[in-house]
Amino acid sequence: MTPVRFAKLRRVLRARQPDLTVLMDAVHKPHNISAILRSCDATGVYCAHAVDPDGDVSRNHMAAGGTGRYVGLEIHDTMHQACALLKDRSFSILAAHFSDQARDYREFDYTRPTAFLLGAELDGVSVEAATLADFHVVIPMEGLVASLNVSVAAALLLFEARRQREQAGLYKESRLPQEEFDRVLFEWAQPGIALRCRQQGLPYPPLTVDGDLAANPFNP
Repeated sequence: MTPVRFAKLRRVLRARQPDLTVLMDAVHKPHNISAILRSCDATGVYCAHAVDPDGDVSRNHMAAGGTGRYVGLEIHDTMHQACALLKDRSFSILAAHFSDQARDYREFDYTRPTAFLLGAELDGVSVEAATLADFHVVIPMEGLVASLNVSVAAALLLFEARRQREQAGLYKESRLPQEEFDRVLFEWAQPGIALRCRQQGLPYPPLTVDGDLAANPFNP
């Protein structure tokens, strides 16, 4: 761990947004999962969500272009379970879905707790998911195609949220509890030591200002 690398990890974690996320509805293709998680990382998403009864998202999480370990992932067995949890956490769920109620995605306030619901590559958002969502949004297009690739749609939605949140100053200071910030920073900076500590039931040792171990718990 170099001082420059540790400073970058700290800066990235400080900008993470615990109230901005995506919910993937049966998104299966590895390159789409990877691309969505890369956009999550780029826009400060702290933790993504997926309905993943077959384990496809789980298998591709850690292979997401090197970003997998820096974007959390909560897996849900059903869409009802996922939406109930997000709503209990005060998220508004906005489904990228064509319907009579759909509105231009730029009309919404994304400085509030927001979850973008994205459907599978071929079928889009399921009927159940569309019903459970609070709002439907569309991305206006001028061409002949009916829809964008799911990862492209995710990027557009997330970067509009980032634009609004940057203007509101939400990236300036950490929005995570200090204890959680310190824990995650240690796991990012010292993943091997963190794993051994968890396996042996040991607390994480303190870090120096440069991200090195202040004391090695395995060499007392």
